[in-house]
Amino acid sequence: MEFGPVQMLVVGFEHGKFEGEILAELKRLREQDIIRLVDLLFVNKDDDGEIQAVELTDLTQEESMEFGALAGALVGLGAAGEDGAEEGALAGAVAMEDGKAFKEEDVWFVADTIPPGTSAGIALIEHRWAIPLREAIERAGGAPLADEWIHPEDLVAAGAVAGAGA
Repeated sequence: MEFGPVQMLVVGFEHGKFEGEILAELKRLREQDIIRLVDLLFVNKDDDGEIQAVELTDLTQEESMEFGALAGALVGLGAAGEDGAEEGALAGAVAMEDGKAFKEEDVWFVADTIPPGTSAGIALIEHRWAIPLREAIERAGGAPLADEWIHPEDLVAAGAVAGAGA
């Protein structure tokens, strides 16, 4: 199993209107193999402070453990070289054995940080579309030198800085 780049996306909602539109769009993107949900944790705190949490994943248990092993190996490699990579791979696989990247304490952490009447979603989204592009770059002998997301708000902020200097 090959994994594409994984993005962590955190979204907050105040009195959101959850009518299925977000899940429908995620489903559409998943059906076209554009993305895959490594894990999605959604926490809602109603006006009375009652907590509801939902967690979803597209990965099988085997894929979850493979993802955990890969992530753990990379962290271990950075921390302690090859020996660290091996230890990290084992620890990562065990951590993802239940198929969930987010644990029960994560639910309570999110619930503690959001006020009543709000919700938060944390998604680990694998960008499947990027795998063939990465492979083409590698076949051409290329290596990424930078990798950043530029959001429209970043461009507005850059324009405001440029306008202030003019």
